[in-house]
Amino acid sequence: MGQVKIYGLKKSLHPIREAMSDIIHACVVEAFSYPPEKKAHRFIYIEEDSFFFFDTRSSMHTIIEILLFEGRTIESKKYLYKLLFQAFEEELNIQPIDLEITLIETPKHNWGIRGKPGDELQLNYKVEV
Repeated sequence: MGQVKIYGLKKSLHPIREAMSDIIHACVVEAFSYPPEKKAHRFIYIEEDSFFFFDTRSSMHTIIEILLFEGRTIESKKYLYKLLFQAFEEELNIQPIDLEITLIETPKHNWGIRGKPGDELQLNYKVEV
């Protein structure tokens, strides 16, 4: 676990990317008991003429995809959503309607990390939270 991809309009996200990354990481650490030192975030900026979204969304519309090992409980996932929606609204003034979050889970053996298949790694954190 894990990789985080953040998609949105460059003009909207680039100025707040560091704060947004810190918020996402803090929420993942809390909801999933994830090690604070592990952070892999990528911002994927989209130009205005290439990002289409519903009329009810603003220019702050943000899509977060989190790739992770399978094993988290439904409760921990819902807790992550709650934390993200709350923090984005309170700290970044991004309304819940402008935030989409997708968790993409795969078995550990579908990952190759540090020269090994993911299911052969000795992790310093629990996945089943």
